[in-house]
Amino acid sequence: MRGLIVHNAGPGVAVQDLGRPGFLAMGLTNGGAADLRAVHEGAALLQQRPSLAVLEMVGTGGAFEATEDLRIALTGGVMTADVDGRAIVWNASHAIPKGARLTIGPTRTGTYGYLHVGGGFATEVSLGARATHLSCGLGALVAAGDTLPVGPDTSHEVGMTLAPDSRFTGGTVRVVPSMQTEDFDIAIRNRFAQTEFRRDPRANRQGIRMDSDGEGFSNPKALSIVSEVIVPGDIQITGDGTPFVLMAECQTTGGYPRIGTVLPCDLPRVAQAPAGTSLRFEFVTLKEGAAFQARANSDLAKLTAAVTPLVRDLSTMQDLLSYQLIDGAISATYPHLDEGD
Repeated sequence: MRGLIVHNAGPGVAVQDLGRPGFLAMGLTNGGAADLRAVHEGAALLQQRPSLAVLEMVGTGGAFEATEDLRIALTGGVMTADVDGRAIVWNASHAIPKGARLTIGPTRTGTYGYLHVGGGFATEVSLGARATHLSCGLGALVAAGDTLPVGPDTSHEVGMTLAPDSRFTGGTVRVVPSMQTEDFDIAIRNRFAQTEFRRDPRANRQGIRMDSDGEGFSNPKALSIVSEVIVPGDIQITGDGTPFVLMAECQTTGGYPRIGTVLPCDLPRVAQAPAGTSLRFEFVTLKEGAAFQARANSDLAKLTAAVTPLVRDLSTMQDLLSYQLIDGAISATYPHLDEGD
């Protein structure tokens, strides 16, 4: 069988894809990868559809053996990686020969790393997707002894790379108004936007707690709402005033007030922030948010064109003259040319 043998796996390794849209009314959130941009990046590196399933790794990866020659790509939070002891580059595509062992170690930057294979992981489809959704009982974590089937690969290109972006180091996250935003006093909303938060270690695929100094953000008149629909990106404020950013496997309804909703294109920045990383929330209007999201969607569509070779062929470099190929010069008649150091 064309696949990947799992010799060992970290505690949060699972098959993911773009999720299951359309089931919210039935009590099932979209789920899917925590960092959807990483899924699109891997697809661009391997020149295949972003809907193919990938392996999501949290904190550390594992050891895997190829049953046939495979192509892989590594994206998302950077982890140590080698093939039979030879280090390989992250955010790039590589060839893995039959019988070779791929080892993926601890995270260096970010939180979630992704392993892509040419042809995608061909695990069982459930409700139209292969994504593991543990809170709803769909799928299971990858474990030692598993063999993950891999679909047919229609390409052979490897040795490609993408420039990493800045989503792994925290920063500013854009937020649009939510159902209860206006129920929060303007002073609380202003203080929320001016606060420097830290990603709390208490986090999972359902939600991430935001820690900060000073008083919380509870608002008495916003604490008596009826439980209603919620979506990933909603920022719920608990009774003690603590914000939680809801993630891919959040519940479908909730009764905590929401001070705002993170734009989908900025949610990977929250997901990838390591514990203790600084995050700030910036309120934007719905119109501004729609424009930012449209621009981000356009950028995803352009990822394939942004892929470049890890090692460039001089004969194909149209911009060769823009490179400084010689750094300094020395005369052949220099009197000390033949002298030793």
